[in-house]
Amino acid sequence: MTAKDHPFITLFEQFIKDSYKGKRLKPDGRKIRTQTIDNYVYVLQHLKEFEQSNSNPLRIKIITGTNQKLLTAERNYWKKFYLQFTQFLYQQKGCYDNYVGNVIKVIRVFFNYLHRDKLMKVGDFYKSFYVCKEDVPIITLLPEQLQFLIYNQPFEESLTPSLQNTKDLFVFGCTVALRSSDLFALRFTDIEAVGTGYYLSIRTIKTDTPIRIKLPGYAVAIIDKFRKTARTRKTIFPPISKNQFNKNVKRLAELAGWTQELGKSRSRRGKHTPQINEATKKRHRFCDLLSSHTMRRTAITTMLMLGMAEHIVKKISGHAANSKAFYRYVNLVQSYLDHEVDKVFDQLGMVPSSQKSLAGA
Repeated sequence: MTAKDHPFITLFEQFIKDSYKGKRLKPDGRKIRTQTIDNYVYVLQHLKEFEQSNSNPLRIKIITGTNQKLLTAERNYWKKFYLQFTQFLYQQKGCYDNYVGNVIKVIRVFFNYLHRDKLMKVGDFYKSFYVCKEDVPIITLLPEQLQFLIYNQPFEESLTPSLQNTKDLFVFGCTVALRSSDLFALRFTDIEAVGTGYYLSIRTIKTDTPIRIKLPGYAVAIIDKFRKTARTRKTIFPPISKNQFNKNVKRLAELAGWTQELGKSRSRRGKHTPQINEATKKRHRFCDLLSSHTMRRTAITTMLMLGMAEHIVKKISGHAANSKAFYRYVNLVQSYLDHEVDKVFDQLGMVPSSQKSLAGA
């Protein structure tokens, strides 16, 4: 490295420290969330492993002047980095498009930090780092499946205490449309009694958005059930790792009989590859694809399917007015509505047997 070169890893570590300490803030002046900084740490680990695999330390060069030869060399350096680093993530780390895209987004944020916060003339070559994406299908419960979990008493009684707790938490999550991070952190003090009704009132962890939701009777009953066994616990739901919760949800759905096979694919560089269940070496079943993410998705789609206006659903879910992610739910619901409409008109299109006999007379 020359006098004008800086170690990439050292600067990235400083980027993380400044984010932790609040020296680097969001555009609106708020601190960076801990969960976001944790993602930076994962990216740092990938960068260190990439360096080691190449045996060639990454560097940041300060760009001064307009020397065309220097600019061309620097552009080629970062173009080569992007191609080799993404190849490393795909081939050696086994990542898919969405994850690789998220890693590249963090690196772009890092370069913006160097440019804006550190006032380092690093060029704008990083702006050509393409952020790849894949449109992963949304898996949700249908309203009748959610009703089954809410009201089927014999099924609930057949479950172990651990799965009963999972079912209650899952049903609650499928009702209130919170992100799982907010759901697992809910406290009894977040529930307000107003007259004869009960409200969940919080500020979300990710976006600091105020959320206030009136709870249906079955959700209030779930809270009361957990209150009886809480003792000194302040959170509504007992602690459980997300990994164990996801395993329980899959088992719960399997016991409910939701075992129909579904196709699943993931993409690398835009090329889709069919996926199989590694445990069974067969196609994935519906129950295999459920997770903590299913709760929020189910709540949003259920509200839309049952006729709630989009702007009200956004208010409950905390989505921005122009959220692109939200309209994936709308498209999913439209396909459901189309299916239901087709069923009705297929019946209208069937000629009754009495009409057939008249037509043949």
